[in-house]
Amino acid sequence: MKTIDLNTKKIAINILTVAGLLLLLFLILSFTNENTEKTSEPAATSQAMPVEVANPVFGKITEWDEYTGRFEASDRVDVRARVSGFLDRVNFTDGQHVKKGEVLFTLDDRPFKIALSQATAEYSQAQASLKTAQDNYKRVESLRESGALSMEEYDRRKQALAFAEASVALSQSHVDKAKLDLQFTRVIAPISGLVSRHMVNEGNLIDGGTSNATLLTTIVATSPIYFYFTGSESDYLRYVRLARKGERGSMRSEALPVSIKLQDEAEFLHDAKMDFVDNEIDNSTGTIESRAILENKDQLLEPGMFGKARLMGSAEHEALMISDDVIGTNQSLRFVYVLDNNNTVSVKNVKLGPLHSNGLRIVREGLTKEDKLIVNNIQKIRPGMVISPVETSFTQSSSKK
Repeated sequence: MKTIDLNTKKIAINILTVAGLLLLLFLILSFTNENTEKTSEPAATSQAMPVEVANPVFGKITEWDEYTGRFEASDRVDVRARVSGFLDRVNFTDGQHVKKGEVLFTLDDRPFKIALSQATAEYSQAQASLKTAQDNYKRVESLRESGALSMEEYDRRKQALAFAEASVALSQSHVDKAKLDLQFTRVIAPISGLVSRHMVNEGNLIDGGTSNATLLTTIVATSPIYFYFTGSESDYLRYVRLARKGERGSMRSEALPVSIKLQDEAEFLHDAKMDFVDNEIDNSTGTIESRAILENKDQLLEPGMFGKARLMGSAEHEALMISDDVIGTNQSLRFVYVLDNNNTVSVKNVKLGPLHSNGLRIVREGLTKEDKLIVNNIQKIRPGMVISPVETSFTQSSSKK
């Protein structure tokens, strides 16, 4: 009987022991879970990706349009002789600056001097014949009134006088032509400018005075110099409508300012003025040609060089601007990542305009000036993510690059 009681007590003690162990384990697990829950939220917060965010740049701007074009000389002349002959002397150094009226080439003038002497002698003969005809006519003129001379003789001497007068006029024209030909043996510069190399060497026979005359050299005037460029029909219409609203000057009647930069320049350093717009749209290209004129006193600009022109494309207006680096592409759509009030990433589609002179892209539609755009780590984020924002600005972001 005692043995049964002892066994029962042992069993009861074992049960209590197990129950105590289970209770202790439960308390330990509960304490552990509580600590885990308390620390999980800070851990999650500390694991949120830090990204830089910035508001769009907002302000009043004037938009500028850019066009690629080419410089051309404001004046250009192909120098050719007006008479044929042997080239006697070249009077300039290739590539030098020449002034209008300078003698560039000299032809052998001896044949032309002989021709002038011959024409002068013929003129003297004609004058002598005229004097004889005049004397003969005066003698018969008084006799005609008295009837002592036939009408046939009178008419003959009158016609002889008229022929002598015509011969003098013809001889005078021969003298004038001979003088002019002799003068043309000195080929002068018709304009001031830079001369090219001489195309014909001394001693060669050259043709002159015709459309196929020998080309001797060329001269270009480069101060001032022209810059030609073409714009689309839509651009032309936009400029005309802006001018009619009074938001921009007229291209045809006002010298609108134009800025030009060269291929090796980062800024538009050269000031010019619009001075010509063509009178029709090119049917084959749908464009219209325009021209700007600018000083070139330092002779930096050469005909044939490429450049880029910038001119005012809108009236002053308010605009939002962002960096091209934050813009994503989804086929034909353009989008940016923005944050909502809960620091959650979302997507906004945007309609873009041209680059402004500050290097930022103009945004036509899709954003407000209060939007916070994600600036960096764009490849690592996705819509719906919670991130840790770091305030910055587009000007600061661009300066870091």
